[in-house]
Amino acid sequence: MHHSTHDLLSPVPGVARQLHSFHFGPRGASKVYIQASLHADELPGMLVAWHLKQRLAELEQQGLLRREVTLVPVANPVGLEQVLLDAPLGRFELQSGENFNRNFVDLSDSIGDQVEQHLTQDAEHNLTLIREYLRRDLDLHPAVTPLQSQRLTLQRLACDADMVLDLHCDFEAVEHLYTTPEAWPQVEPLARYLGAQASLLATDSGGQSFDECFSLVWWQLQQRFGKRFPIPLGCFSVTLELRGQADVSHDLARRDCQAILDFLTHAGVIAGQAPELPDLPRAATPLAAVEPVVAPLGGLLVFHAKPGQYLEAGQLIAEVIDPLSDRVSALRNTQAGLLYARSVRRMATAGMVIAHVAGEHACRSGYLLAN
Repeated sequence: MHHSTHDLLSPVPGVARQLHSFHFGPRGASKVYIQASLHADELPGMLVAWHLKQRLAELEQQGLLRREVTLVPVANPVGLEQVLLDAPLGRFELQSGENFNRNFVDLSDSIGDQVEQHLTQDAEHNLTLIREYLRRDLDLHPAVTPLQSQRLTLQRLACDADMVLDLHCDFEAVEHLYTTPEAWPQVEPLARYLGAQASLLATDSGGQSFDECFSLVWWQLQQRFGKRFPIPLGCFSVTLELRGQADVSHDLARRDCQAILDFLTHAGVIAGQAPELPDLPRAATPLAAVEPVVAPLGGLLVFHAKPGQYLEAGQLIAEVIDPLSDRVSALRNTQAGLLYARSVRRMATAGMVIAHVAGEHACRSGYLLAN
């Protein structure tokens, strides 16, 4: 195991921040990148990463790692220190108000302009060429704020990976994941090992999130050059949502750690025979078919449906109660689907999203992510 530290831009004199990466297995052209807690108040993935660190070190000692695995257990030291009156605020940076998992650097146009005259009919050559320009452009890209410094450091660590796993969680939720339709054939075994109750697919959900900043650049280059040059899908990425924020336990973390290791064995990253693929709990569906259920009024939030429950169209999900006027508002879904996540709050405000239901028919377009 090789442990590297990466200095981040200091916000003020006397304050130092670092990212830590752990590297296992043989260095080479093939690499897996795994990070946890980019939203710093989402901690189940951090515990999974800690278990992975122990297991990967053992596998390396046994000579069973066929590819490099880079692990970043704490992907957001900036957000991790944001605690206000005993409340962790790890989703948005307080200085800018920006979501930590948005606005990663998009280099597809600039890289496309630079590599166009060097592309050939050799797909492997094109893969290597594009990765070289990705690394170079990210190294040259300036960072003028601590948040940009953190984003760029994470991108540099992952830009040459074949696969990227970003470990998150929701508020109260069952296991689910996000990836692209193009990557789904490669990601489906992971969904099976993890037991993902929902697998949500979108090529570009908007916002330039961490996972999509890798898969999207290759897709965009394919769209631009695919009729003239063979451009492989140089990286597939997936966001794993490891249930809810309170689901931090060794039992769950060991289970998720083993699921990831089984997937890496299935993918040939770890030597050995992978376990037989379990059944897929539920077929993948479009992210555009997810219905955010919104409270039109504020009040006490009383749920009638739980994460993991399949709902028929028009089923009661929750009530919003105004204890002053005695008004009770019923919140229902408009199409059938799986309620895979709901809010942890129990006081709704007007316009607040209180739950997400994964349907089968697209009902949204454009920006598809939560705030």
